Amino acid sequence: MKRARIIYNPTSGREAFKQKLPDILVKFEEAGYVTSAHRTRSKGDATTAATKACEDEFDIVVAVGGDGTINEVVTGISNQSYRPKLGIIPAGTTNDFARALKIPKSFEKAVDVILDNNIHALDVGQVNDCFFVNIAGGGKLTEVSYEVPSKLKTVLGQLAYVMKGVEMLPRFRPIHTRIEYDDEVFEGEIMLFLIANSNSVGGFEKLAQNAKMNDGLFDLFVLKKTNMAEFARVITAALRGQHVNDPNILHVQARDIKVVTDEKMQLNIDGEYGGVLPGHFVNLQEHIEFFLPTEDQQMIEDDPVKQEYIEKLTTEHDFEE
Repeated sequence: MKRARIIYNPTSGREAFKQKLPDILVKFEEAGYVTSAHRTRSKGDATTAATKACEDEFDIVVAVGGDGTINEVVTGISNQSYRPKLGIIPAGTTNDFARALKIPKSFEKAVDVILDNNIHALDVGQVNDCFFVNIAGGGKLTEVSYEVPSKLKTVLGQLAYVMKGVEMLPRFRPIHTRIEYDDEVFEGEIMLFLIANSNSVGGFEKLAQNAKMNDGLFDLFVLKKTNMAEFARVITAALRGQHVNDPNILHVQARDIKVVTDEKMQLNIDGEYGGVLPGHFVNLQEHIEFFLPTEDQQMIEDDPVKQEYIEKLTTEHDFEE
């Protein structure tokens, strides 16, 4: 008999999953799984639960929550010799990773993706002793995700990150950084760097438009030292997907990246605080098997309020030197 372990964050999003859990357990049981659920109670609890699911050799683990919960589950699985297949039910605010995988927002449809058994092995990033599936980076802009108040994220979703980013613009300043990527080196003052494993960051799918999640490669973006007006123009261009050829941007693909800074710089890992640099980033190619939607099941849902705000930001906001 197949066994499934559901690990869910009861506070993610608007706490809607708790009400649906009994029906979802029945759905798994009817599909032939002996199914149990673990409710997380504190930070790190999902990692412990995922590690225990590996030790108990569950056939599948289902992570329910936002990017932070998914990161914890991936962390709990990644160090194990036996790694169950991983399903995702998005229940957070931005759900960057679920958006990158085009998993439907509907709980029921996300469960259908898992039960249809369309499995693909995807890359996982490792930095020092931490793991990530979506994005890692450093610099003030990367701190937006954990500076946005949770209530604001719940109400406004992705729009909250855009608003906070604009608010933080005056605080940005460059830091001297050395970045070794495969056999190349960049050294200079930078505003931020991002190491992407997927195409979805902060709910926007145009940062790394051609990213593939099973090729063993990261997309590395470095925003070089800029004045405030140049910085604002690059950020707004990035929202439109028009940033790759900007002279202030370094964009390369690499498997192995080392980052060292002259000053303290925090790490952001899948939207959460991940310690401080230096960092050694390694791509673990096709490290975990995920349940992915078929073409008929894929869903990309644009937020019209967010899009309207971006259009206003990129066309009306006047940044002076």
